[in-house]
This record gives sequence, C-alpha cells and structure tokens, in this order.
Amino acid sequence: MDREQLLARLASPTTWDLAVVGGGATGLGVALDAAARGFSVVLLESHDFGGGTSSRATKLVHGGVRYLAQGNVPLVREALHERSVLLRNAPHLAQPLPFVMPSYRLWETPFYGAGLKLYDALAGKAGLAPTRLLSRAGTLQALPNARAWGLKGGVEYWDGQFDDARLALALARTAAARGALLVNYCAATQVRHEGGRASGLHAQDRESGRSFEVHARCVINATGVWVDRLREQEGQALGRPVRPIVAPSQGVHVVVDRSFLPGTHALMVPKTADGRVLFGVPWLGKVILGTTDTPRNDLAREPRPFPQELEFILGEAGRYLARAPRLGDVRSIWVGLRPLVKPQEGDGGPTKALSREHTVLVGASGLVSVTGGKWTTYRAMAEDVLERCFKANLLSRRPGGVTTNLILIGGELGGRAPVALCEPPGLHLYGSEAAAVQALPGAATELGGGLTEAMVRFAARHEYARTVEDVLARRSRLLFLDAALAARLAPAVARLLREETGIDPQQAAFDGLAASYLPERQPA
Repeated sequence: MDREQLLARLASPTTWDLAVVGGGATGLGVALDAAARGFSVVLLESHDFGGGTSSRATKLVHGGVRYLAQGNVPLVREALHERSVLLRNAPHLAQPLPFVMPSYRLWETPFYGAGLKLYDALAGKAGLAPTRLLSRAGTLQALPNARAWGLKGGVEYWDGQFDDARLALALARTAAARGALLVNYCAATQVRHEGGRASGLHAQDRESGRSFEVHARCVINATGVWVDRLREQEGQALGRPVRPIVAPSQGVHVVVDRSFLPGTHALMVPKTADGRVLFGVPWLGKVILGTTDTPRNDLAREPRPFPQELEFILGEAGRYLARAPRLGDVRSIWVGLRPLVKPQEGDGGPTKALSREHTVLVGASGLVSVTGGKWTTYRAMAEDVLERCFKANLLSRRPGGVTTNLILIGGELGGRAPVALCEPPGLHLYGSEAAAVQALPGAATELGGGLTEAMVRFAARHEYARTVEDVLARRSRLLFLDAALAARLAPAVARLLREETGIDPQQAAFDGLAASYLPERQPA
C-alpha cells in the first residue's frame, strides 16, 4: 500500500460514483459492497481504519440475547443471519463460541433455557449448535472458575466471536482488491456542493497537510458516533439546521489473564445487580470482561472509564467467579462509544432504551448519513445504504447480494480448520496470507506477544499501517490485551516502521496512550 500512489489516485481528476467518509465497520462495509457491484469508490478516514468504535467491541458476533429479551425479534433474526454469513466469509477472524449462563436459582435454568431455545429457533438453519441444559457438574466443567457455592446448573448456547480491528482491515483490503481507493489519515474537512447538491469532498492529508478536491456523484457520511458533525456542518452551509440523531453511550472492557476463565467457554450473566448483561469472553489468550452502557456527552477519540464502571465490572465478575480479579490483575482497560440512535420525536431516555438498530437519512443536499447498528450487521447495513442511494436517484441501481458469499482476504483456508480465536495471537490470524508474512525479513524474530518483525513489515507494506499505534492496537491487538507489554515493544516497532515508511511512527504518542490503558492510570 504505497501511500504516494494512493494520494496520486486521490489527486487524479476523477468523478467517483461514491465518496465514503469514515473507515469503521459501516463505511468499510459500504465501500466493499459498492465496489463489489462495480461502482467506483473512494473512502477517506481521518485516523486509522477501525480506529474508533469499530476496534473496541466486546468481540461478539451475535444475534443479541438481550435484544430478544427486549422483544426485538426482527433485529435478532437479521443479526443471526448475518452472523452465519460473517463466520463463513472470514473463518480466520470470526468463529463460533460456546457460552454458559450459570444458574444460582432453581428457576433460572428452565427459564433461560426456554428463551435460548427460541434463540436457536430464530436462527433456523443458521444455528451453530443446539442449546443444552447443564447440571451443576457440567457447568463447573465448562466454567472451572465459576463460583460453586449455590450453583444449581446452567445453560449452554452458541454464538460467535471475532477480531474486530483485523476484520475492519480485511474489509478495507478486500474493497481495495476490487478497485476501491481507501486512504487513512486523510480527513474529509467539508462536503463539496454544486447547485445545492452534495458533489464530493474537500479533504486534507493529515501527514503532509496537502489538500484534495474529491468529486463524487454520491457522498456517504458513515462516521459512527461523529455522524452529526458532518450533518450539522452541512445544515449550516445550506441554512437548514438539523437535529442530532446520536446519543453516545460508552462500553468499558477490562482484560485479565486466562486463568480467571480457563477453558473454551464464555461466561454470560443475563441480569446483573443493575439489570445489565455481563460477558466474560476468552479472546486471544486473555479474557475480556464487560461491558457497561453509560451515557456520554463528549466524543473523545480515547474515552476513559468512569470509576463506578470499573467497580461494576470487577464487582459483578466477583459474584460469579470463585477467584475474582482485582484491579491489580487487569492487563488493559479500554472503552468504546456506541452510536445509539435517538427517537425522532425526542432526545431519548436511558441508553438501554435507545435504538440499537441503524438509521439511514438522506439530507436536503443528497448527503447520505448512516449510523447506529452493530458490527454483526455491517453487511446488511451496507445494503440498506445503497438501497437508499438508489431510491434517492443518487446512483443507478445494480443488483445486490454480491457480498453474501464474498470471502474476505485471508479467508480462503482450503478446508483447513482455523485456530481458535481464544488462543494467543499468532500467524493464524493472517489466514491464507500466513505464507506471505513468513516470506518477509524477520519472520523468525519474535518481538513479544506473538508479534514478529515480519508482521510489522507486512503491516507497513500491505495493511496501511503508519504509526506504532496502528501496529500495536489494530494490526496486532497487544494494546488491548496487555498494555504494559505493548509499551515495551513500542521502540522495536517504531524502528521497523521507520525503516519501512521513512516517516515518524509517533512512538511518543503511543507511549502516552499505552499508559492510559493501564489500571493504575484510571480515574479515581
């Protein structure tokens, strides 16, 4: 991914069919779907692909058990279908995972078991395995560190897990392989207009400061929790104020060692002390505990947890685990912002009551804005966006369904079973590209945490990596798994990136970022 070549394409006098703003799950999904249909596509991301919410999910590919409890059957059915598509199209990055819901009251096993059998029924042929009612012994076998006192039994059901940041990267690279131009660290500063209609973007390369004029027939605003910024700017330019549509909510995640949840099953608590859901998910050799659902009015690039959120997660984990993690056991703490959609008639109430479904709006100038939804349904969201473009006569209709069976880069495993995502990170996360990684210098030199020199070079040459953060947070996931280890590896990663790119890889900025993920640096 030679950046000068990418910028040369961006500067060329081209009128693109689509210009997409935002390199998260939604924008990348739209870019891939449109490119696969034969449209010419340019996508601009002001930071790194997946650098916002899309790399901070709970790592679940799921229909949403709690959405079923809320009675949102259409969302669950759609998500279960999309779950099966994703598991098939990226088997190295998205895989089935068994969950166990422990029961400490006699009524819980049959009650939740019945609900989860309905979950199976909604999945139909896309189901992964049937729900099973477990005895007390069976529950402890699946969750060896579960609190045994008072345990009555449990329910086992199946959903999926994934590596969100690497999936975002796979979408970007698969779209590029189909002709799309994707540029990270290039901000869309303003929407262009001709005759009162959106006709492209003003953009600026954040590395060089160079400006670009991007011409496009259709402009997609897919900037997640930041979607209202471009909408409000658009409204001011046209003299037509718009109402914000996003009510941000943050979800905090705590990562601890695998010893707190040994085995291959995830823990699911359907109703915590304050009515939320708690997950314990084995992922890349560690365990993710979370999450919270807290309103947040600011839109920080790196939101930090509130003290009560950490207390909640560790306290609730302690109610269900015999050996409970403490703050000193935490390896990394990270926060994602959810773009929850406000009701059109008001400002909404508690975030648990706001919509988890996506919304697509076409503004007065033809600017198409999409937000909401969740990772699992990114592909269906992309199809909905293009359908709105067709109905608004912004694009000529072309047949859909092109991504249903589109294997993402790295996903051609040739019948080989993938290594489980609960195992520590390594070469297996590259899928069918593992040999290409191994062919680069430094394949036998491990820096730590499963990261080799060759992987860093591959990230710079083929995966759009520009900074130490790009490599240690999203090409590998070490910042999210063990912030202290990531900080120790930063100098070596910086040296390799400097060799590959010839630019400043911003190690000092990463050092400060990694420190903020450590438990001792959290707000009191």
